[in-house]
Amino acid sequence: MPSKIGFVGLGRMGANMARRLKDCGFTVSAVYDINHDIAQALALELGASASRTLAEVTAAADVVITVVTDDAAMRSIFFGETDNLLVDSEGRLFINCATVSPTVHLEVETAAEEAGAQALEGCMASSITQAREGSLYLMIGGKEAVFTMARPILENLASNVRYIGNAGEAAKVKALVNMVMNINTAALAEGLGLASALSLDLGMIREVFAQTGAHSRVLMTDGEDMQNRDHACFFSASHAAKDSGIALQLAESKSLNLPLAAATKAQFDRMVAAGLGELDKSGIAELTFPGRG
Repeated sequence: MPSKIGFVGLGRMGANMARRLKDCGFTVSAVYDINHDIAQALALELGASASRTLAEVTAAADVVITVVTDDAAMRSIFFGETDNLLVDSEGRLFINCATVSPTVHLEVETAAEEAGAQALEGCMASSITQAREGSLYLMIGGKEAVFTMARPILENLASNVRYIGNAGEAAKVKALVNMVMNINTAALAEGLGLASALSLDLGMIREVFAQTGAHSRVLMTDGEDMQNRDHACFFSASHAAKDSGIALQLAESKSLNLPLAAATKAQFDRMVAAGLGELDKSGIAELTFPGRG
C-alpha cells in the first residue's frame, strides 16, 4: 500500500488522524482545509505541504482521506466546477470518513471509478481521543478488494475495522449508530434534568443509573459533563442534528415513523438555533435542567 497520504478537512478528527498516521511512519504529503491558516499550521507540524487547491492534494498523494462536514461539503470537494479531488486522479484511493448520506458515498464511488480511481467509506464511531490514539471504530463500505488493499492504513487508525458491505451500506449503519446515541443523549439529559428538579443528588442518580436498566455508554461519557456543565466539544450538537436528519431521511424512504428520533433532532436543532451548535452533544442538558438555558 503506497504511503503518501493527503488529508482534506482538518477539524478535530481529520487533524488527529493525520498526526496518528505520521506517528505510524506514513508520509502525510499534503493537507487542505478551507481555512488555509489551519492547513499551514498542521503542514508545518507534520512536514507536509499546505495545498491551496484540492487538485494539488490529489497530485501529491497516493491516498486521500477526507473528513468534511456534510453532503454539500462532500459534493463540493469531489464535484466542484473549478477545483476538485478527481482532477487527474487515476490510480488514487479516496477514503471518505465524514458522516454523510449513503447516496453521496455512492455518487463518489461511481465518479472515482469513472476517473480511474477508487473510493471507500470509512465511517467512524469514535471521537477525538480515539482518532489521536489510533483506536477508532471504523465501518467500511465499498469494494471488498479495495478494502483489503487499504487495510494497512485503516488498521493504524483503528482498533476495530468492520467491513460492512458495498458503498452506502456503512453509511446506513453509521446513521443508525448516531441516531440511537443521540436519542440516548437526549433521554439522559431529561432524566438528569428531572432528578435535578426533584432535588436529588445527581452523583447518586448517575451511580444508580449505571447499575440498572438506565445504564448506557452515553451515561459514562456524558453524564458527569451534563451535571457539571462541561461541554467541551468531542461530538458537536450541530453534527448530532445533522446525523439525526440523515437517519430520518432513511426512515422516510422506507415510510417509517420514528417519533423519538424526530423529537431528538428537534432538540438538537434548538441548540443550533440558539447558537449552541458547537457545544458538545452533552450540551443538550442546557435545554432540560431547571434554571439553565
